[in-house]
Amino acid sequence: MAREFDVVVVGGGLVGGAIAYGLARLGRRTALLDEGDIAYRAARGNFGLVWVQGKGLGLAPYGNWTQQAARLAPQLARLLRDETGIDVALEQPGGFHVCLSEAEMDNRVTSLTRLLEQPGFERYAVEVLDRAALAARLPGIGPGVVGATYCPLDGHLNPLRLLRALHAAFVRRGGEYLPLHKAQRIERRNGRFVVAAGAGEIGAAQVVLTAGLGNAVLGPPLGLRALVRPQRGQVIVLERVRRFLAYPMATIRQTDEGTVLIGDSQDESGFNESLSTSISATQAERALRIFPGLRDVRVNRTWAALRVLSPDGFPIYEQSASHPGAFVVTCHSGVTLAGAHALELAPRIAAGELGPDMQPFSSERLNVQEAA
Repeated sequence: MAREFDVVVVGGGLVGGAIAYGLARLGRRTALLDEGDIAYRAARGNFGLVWVQGKGLGLAPYGNWTQQAARLAPQLARLLRDETGIDVALEQPGGFHVCLSEAEMDNRVTSLTRLLEQPGFERYAVEVLDRAALAARLPGIGPGVVGATYCPLDGHLNPLRLLRALHAAFVRRGGEYLPLHKAQRIERRNGRFVVAAGAGEIGAAQVVLTAGLGNAVLGPPLGLRALVRPQRGQVIVLERVRRFLAYPMATIRQTDEGTVLIGDSQDESGFNESLSTSISATQAERALRIFPGLRDVRVNRTWAALRVLSPDGFPIYEQSASHPGAFVVTCHSGVTLAGAHALELAPRIAAGELGPDMQPFSSERLNVQEAA
């Protein structure tokens, strides 16, 4: 006999953790199924940015959704600290996208101008800084740095602490966390969903697919298309050094513990989590051009992980038309969107209706692109 809940969330990463916590806060009896660390877990490789600038070109609602999420990040951080005592180390001083040539700078300004001028886009402040203005805020930048763009909404946090806090807060709210429970099959029986996972079955009135790349297999039997692909990203972790970087950057940030992270590679290598030394070399070379003082700082470790991307790179939020109560949620910005997922999206799922403003995130938009 299946164990019964109100909602089953399938996938225990940052996306699933945030939604499950949000549902538990509303009093929904929620089970969170987690395959465990053997999964292609994007959360363990996350760079940790809460990032707004540049997002939404081609889909204005995504830019607006990202802004909303960034503004909710402090509230989520406070809730998690109050409920669990875990500080996720959120800082939102604004962030920089640094350019190393005039061509890079011109392309960046052109792209941001197009982004902000989209119909329906909620405009936010962006500063364009030349080298002198940037050096006043980021001492130690290299001679090859031309300038940067700055957005006050940007920030960063510790993604592993965020994942831990979401799980802990979920359990404190009465949720049931079930590790080593990979969903093998989901079907509809007598008006309820039954998930075969672990050694048994779990039943619920609603099911939310947040299994990242696994959504591609779990979704179709429920009438949900999750057209996702893996994209490899790599991160270099330097040793702890005296605090020198007060702002996060798109490719470099210093954590609250003093370590320096170098990231933002994008490699189409399928389900390949191995490291590419050539990519690491390119990352390191660019980081040294931005901050030459890092030359003598030792590398502690490097890692690779897989992003979860739809064909156009934007999230998919959808309820099944053929199986009402079944939802799919997939995105590649689990840190940035955590506040919106926990505090805005979870209540909509609990109510059984995502709302018309979520329609742009339906997989139907991909049908239009394929036809074009």
